[in-house]
Amino acid sequence: MSLLRLGILGAIVAATLLLGLSAGAVALPFSEVWAGLWHAGADASPIVRELRAPRVILAFLVGGSLGICGAALQAMIRNPLAEPYLLGLSSGAGLGAVIAIASRAGGAWAVPLAAFVGAIAAVALVYRLSLVSGRRLDPHVLLLSGVVVGAFAGALMSAIMVLSDAPGVRNAFLWLLGGFGSASWSALAVFAVYAAVPTALILFHARSLDLIALGDEPAHHLGAEVHRLRRIVYLSTALLTAASVATCGIIGFVGLVVPHAVRTVFRPLHRTLLPLVFILGGCFLVLADVVARTAVRPLEMPVGVITALIGVPLFAVLLRRTLA
Repeated sequence: MSLLRLGILGAIVAATLLLGLSAGAVALPFSEVWAGLWHAGADASPIVRELRAPRVILAFLVGGSLGICGAALQAMIRNPLAEPYLLGLSSGAGLGAVIAIASRAGGAWAVPLAAFVGAIAAVALVYRLSLVSGRRLDPHVLLLSGVVVGAFAGALMSAIMVLSDAPGVRNAFLWLLGGFGSASWSALAVFAVYAAVPTALILFHARSLDLIALGDEPAHHLGAEVHRLRRIVYLSTALLTAASVATCGIIGFVGLVVPHAVRTVFRPLHRTLLPLVFILGGCFLVLADVVARTAVRPLEMPVGVITALIGVPLFAVLLRRTLA
């Protein structure tokens, strides 16, 4: 990538982060944001440092993680419609969160932990259903299994919400729609710990993703261990998505929108595609969060609503092209 493109990309990231720090129920001028970042005694310092900075950084990291999950899955399945939530992770994590709320589980991390356990359980079930003869993963069966598991978990969530008399169960709807209202430095640290290894694994196998995108047989002849790579990528994307859902709830379509946009403009190999998708996915989710905070101020919309309003029309267009 040329120095000019790197400079433009860096400017986009800096402008996006600065906009995220300035937007909110109380809009801050850029000068006050800058002063709040560098001077602890500035009037805006508590808002910028303790409230908005962890929120913006967490949104950036979650967006980047969901973006590279989508790019990796699309290479694995060779389908532009593939994205993390086809694995049934969102419904599994949502089910865990609803169970925790309905059971009146205590503790600051009870709901996120339950969501993480639910997501991992959904991954394990989808993986087990997708093993066919010879204990091989079939990508087509994997997608179908994700849909089935997601529908089943969604039905269980609806039943619990209807039957539970827990006062906090109504908040489950906010959890299911996703958002960064509870972002903090501790939440950011937890997400970083969970996301570091799977992100590194996906980036490390960038060249193998180029090969497997050609098809299983060509990839095998070119030296790629196809079945081992599938397991690594599926597990890594599952862990990344689970960490995202456990931290901030269900936010869909980032893994669909961002890789498609990058491929439309650049069409790079995965060695370049994955870092680009991570950076632009982070910017996309930060901007979506800005819209969520400012569109109906002083109220705050769920970020998942914003990403769905963008992602659903794109999904319809891609679906029409795929079936054409």
